[in-house]
Amino acid sequence: MTVLDPDLNADHSATGTKKLPRQRDHALRVEPMLALEWSHAIEAAGGVGVADSPAATRRAWIHRADEEQVLALFRAVGPDAPAPWWLRALSRGRIASRAAAFAIEDEVTRLLGSRPGWVFVPWASEGEVGYWEFVPSESGVYGPAEPTTVQFTDRHPGFVDLLPAHRGPGQRQPIEFTVAELREQIEDLENIA
Repeated sequence: MTVLDPDLNADHSATGTKKLPRQRDHALRVEPMLALEWSHAIEAAGGVGVADSPAATRRAWIHRADEEQVLALFRAVGPDAPAPWWLRALSRGRIASRAAAFAIEDEVTRLLGSRPGWVFVPWASEGEVGYWEFVPSESGVYGPAEPTTVQFTDRHPGFVDLLPAHRGPGQRQPIEFTVAELREQIEDLENIA
């Protein structure tokens, strides 16, 4: 964004000499607006609304624009910028492409979306993909709990974390999974919850 000094004639003398209006040397400045540009880049076109899968939330510029352009803007903004797991993984060279990440999200959707009790929650933290909750695990003998949750992550090469149902104080500890491991163990995980 360019900011101009409103006093164009600050150095114009009152002697009647005609000088062209000019900006003082220090008055013209360009301010980077990467953070604003990034917030627009991750914002879903038309809002998230009610989405039943990660694919239904892929409406932002980062999902449609040229992958290299998205990656370049993300790197320019910095690694702490709000972003989906796949973009952080792509930036670090941990996943081959955005399409490969979408395939992982879609595979988890096919697995959990077809099973009773699993619900996709589209409102995650800013820029992040949503997560899956196993609703039957929300209540137990001792009252409400945080449900069993499956979320995507860039922390490990399996890209899937399982957070077991949790009651009481303390943080839940994620268990690292691959999509294949999740598929193999899903019935056992549901029975435990």
